Amino acid sequence: MITSLNRLVDLVEEHLTEELDVARAASALGTTEHHLRRMFSSLAGMPLSEYVRRRRMTVAAAEVVDGRGDLLGIAVRYGYGSAEAFGRAFRAVHGTGPGQARRTGGPLRSQPRLRFRLTVEGALPMDVRLASRPAFRLVGHAARVPLVHEGVNPAIQRHVASLPPEEHARLRALGDTEPHGLLAVSTDLDPDRREGTELTYLHGVAVTDAVEVPADLDVLPVPAGTWAVFRAAGAYPQTLQAVWAATATEWFPSNPWRLRPGPEVVAVLDRAEDFSTATVELWLPVEAG
Repeated sequence: MITSLNRLVDLVEEHLTEELDVARAASALGTTEHHLRRMFSSLAGMPLSEYVRRRRMTVAAAEVVDGRGDLLGIAVRYGYGSAEAFGRAFRAVHGTGPGQARRTGGPLRSQPRLRFRLTVEGALPMDVRLASRPAFRLVGHAARVPLVHEGVNPAIQRHVASLPPEEHARLRALGDTEPHGLLAVSTDLDPDRREGTELTYLHGVAVTDAVEVPADLDVLPVPAGTWAVFRAAGAYPQTLQAVWAATATEWFPSNPWRLRPGPEVVAVLDRAEDFSTATVELWLPVEAG
């Protein structure tokens, strides 16, 4: 995976003045766009699209400041249809417009070229198992919420808190298959996992076709497939988010599996009354890499 990510960085440099076909690049590297984007954002700390934008504006800034050609020509060369669109992208990265940068020489913000290296970690073994599951359904209450990388997600917190206690009990009674217990389900995520982008969050349970689902519940069909199941216990949600990061930095680079499209599920197995600590399982859909 590290080799693939470094080759992706090379491809970004080779295509700075044109659109990079990430799906085609992933296929050539023997992986999928879904997995490649997810691993890049987790390890780089930024989405692939954001890295491309920063690198493009870093290189374009040299041409702007050096006075090489008119600004519209530079904008077109870097894939922008107008000087205004180029100016917005330039300002978002550098904090100043290209015209002012040409007059004053900066200050400019540089995005160095990334290089991924494997470091020796994993002193503590990860508690993970692989589960092959037939098709099932996720049922419950769904809402569109923004993606939050760290800490409590206020929109999710409000959504769950809006449900009366008897509704949680009703959902628990419906669940009849793994993942067991009340579930926090995330799906329809932005491919680059950009902070603030919307996803569909479902608070519910997993059921088989034998369960008759009440008409007032949202239903998410899940096809048969393999899941990597990571168990964690500790401060919530910090421990869960740390396990999320470790799947990308430790588990996936060390194992012949990759992420496949599908919902990402957190099963709460046990928790404190105030939810400050919890024992959870993180279910990620995977396929052989």
